[in-house]
Amino acid sequence: MGRLANMNRPAAVEIAYECMRFLITHNPTNATLNKFTEELKKFHVNTLVRVCDATYDKAPVEKEGIQVVDWPFDDGAPPPTQIVDDWLKLLNTKFREEPGCCIAVHCVAGPWPCPSRATVNLCTPVDFPGLFPRAPVLVALALIESGMKYEDAVQFIRQKRRGAFNSKQLLYLEKYRPKMRLRFKDTNGHNCCVQ
Repeated sequence: MGRLANMNRPAAVEIAYECMRFLITHNPTNATLNKFTEELKKFHVNTLVRVCDATYDKAPVEKEGIQVVDWPFDDGAPPPTQIVDDWLKLLNTKFREEPGCCIAVHCVAGPWPCPSRATVNLCTPVDFPGLFPRAPVLVALALIESGMKYEDAVQFIRQKRRGAFNSKQLLYLEKYRPKMRLRFKDTNGHNCCVQ
């Protein structure tokens, strides 16, 4: 099952908008952690946010100079207010202090038990879209807080990550009222992203 599990993990996708860069990635195992860390380094990730329960040792990632933050919340649910606030504070700090950096975020991403496949009892986000889409929700919130409409943020992410978002999360994003915490005026008085 180990080989099949790795084949069904979705590829990491980079979401870049204005001066923000995110990497939505899979949840590694201790066995795949070295390869996972190399991928993070390739994208110049300086912070990794885990929004699921820890399933691997974070020490090897931190040894490579990547901060690991644990903010788990329930599968398929919108994030709690405190996590949203912490997430936006983190983005403000990181994108100001280290322009061009990338922040990775992951939740549990395939494989998981799949009743629709009799021969191989595994499924992917395509089989049950939005089953574990916690990471894309945080990225969508960042896009919305930087001025993007929620519909555009959802479409922007879904172009690269099929199956992102379930109906509960879409409703949450639709009703979310941004405070423009990732928008600022530059020295000329023009609106801009975190700078």
